[in-house]
Parts: sequence; structure tokens; C-alpha cells
Amino acid sequence: MTSSPRFAFLASIAEEAQAARSELVDLHGDHAPDEADVLVPLGGDGFMLQTLHRYGELGKPVYGMRQGTVGFLMNHYSAGQLIERVHAAKPSVLRPLEMMAETDSGARVRSLAYNEVSLLRQTRQAAHLSIDLHGQRRLEELICDGVLVATPAGSTAYNFSAGGPILPLDTQVVALTPIAAFRPRRWRGAVLKADTEVRLRVLDPYKRPVSATADSHEVRDVVQVTVRESSEHTVTLLFDPEHSLEERMLTEQFVGG
Repeated sequence: MTSSPRFAFLASIAEEAQAARSELVDLHGDHAPDEADVLVPLGGDGFMLQTLHRYGELGKPVYGMRQGTVGFLMNHYSAGQLIERVHAAKPSVLRPLEMMAETDSGARVRSLAYNEVSLLRQTRQAAHLSIDLHGQRRLEELICDGVLVATPAGSTAYNFSAGGPILPLDTQVVALTPIAAFRPRRWRGAVLKADTEVRLRVLDPYKRPVSATADSHEVRDVVQVTVRESSEHTVTLLFDPEHSLEERMLTEQFVGG
């Protein structure tokens, strides 16, 4: 990275994010994402995920600053000393999940997920799912509201709310977590090696339809979903040393409420 990196400032539609972008552009100029050295999204975690999905293929490091509601993946906002902060930032390399969803119409939809892939019932009736790992049946029938596969970076989000474990960032594992499991009632999920191929089949897709979502990309009426860690895609997030992603994940486990 050069001593004076070229920034691409990207902002959510929120008024405070747009104002922050104007302030930063006045101080540092602005470049197109494909010409920049660092991408700087301004917003919340939702906008950060949008940025990763839209520009992750560019391979640029991403230094986000919070100008939204939830900012676990963001640094605090300050217009000053941005160059110094970026140079001092600690990198966290994330590898997303790849979802392949097959629908009842025969369509096949592929999508990436930096946080999680989740399956959820579409109606008031519980979903009936089976779970295969590397082609071997591990659970014949899971009756539940849904199930999700979460990356370490996403383990503090939906996964944690559903009762799943927080995963240290440097571990090569993912969390498989049920959502409101009814049968088997005591099944709490599993921690799997990151390269595990997880196949989720919908056992009664017409009576009990299920949707699949990779981060915010939803596919309705799925009959089968395959999830595996991507072997081709990575993204590098930059964090202030005192607020590294590893430190935030550790702190999350010792904060009550």
C-alpha cells in the first residue's frame, strides 16, 4: 500500500453516511473502486456486506467506518488521520461460504455469504429437513423453524442469537445451528471443519416450503441447499488495532445483556 493510498468512499443512503462521505472526499479525494487502493464503506454492517458482495472480486482491502445502526464490522468514524489509521490497521482475512440452492422449479442459484447461509420456513408450519455432511446422512429429520451455517465472522450475528457458538476468527471451522428445533429437541447443532460440504434437503417442500438466504440474497421454495467454504474468494477487512475483529469477538463473549 502506498504512503498516500487512493480511497474509494462508499456510503449508505443514510443522511449521516452521505454527510461523512462528503467530508472525507473533501479531505482525501475519491476514486472509483477498481482504481482505489482501499475501499471505505460508511454505514452499518448491512452496508458493509453489500460492499463485500459488490466489490469483493476486486481484491481490495476494506476499511469500514460506522455510520449506521449496527457496526460490528466497522471502525468508529473519524474524518481525521485516516491515512495513519489505515496504515496502522490490523487485517482480518475472511473466506465466505458458497451456497448452491436448488428450487422446486429446477432453478439452481449460487451465492456467497460472508456471515451465514440460513434456511427458514416460509409458512406457519415447521420445516422438515435432513442434513448430510460430505455426502453422509447425519440427521434423518430435523423439525425446526430453520437452520443456518455461519462463518467465524458471522458467528456473533444471527448464529449467536439462535444459540450458536461464537467462533474465533483464526479457526478453520463453521457453525451449524438449528433455529427453534422441535425434533430432536435437544440437538444444539455442531461445529464443523470449514471445508465440510453441508447438504440440507427439504423433506416436504410443497406442504412445508422453505427459503434459503445467503446474507441478504433470498431464494424461495428451495428443495436442496449445498453449503461449503469458498476455495477461491477471500476479502481483507482492516480494523484499528485497539478494536480488532478478534478483540470484538472475545469481548462479545464476556458482555451480559
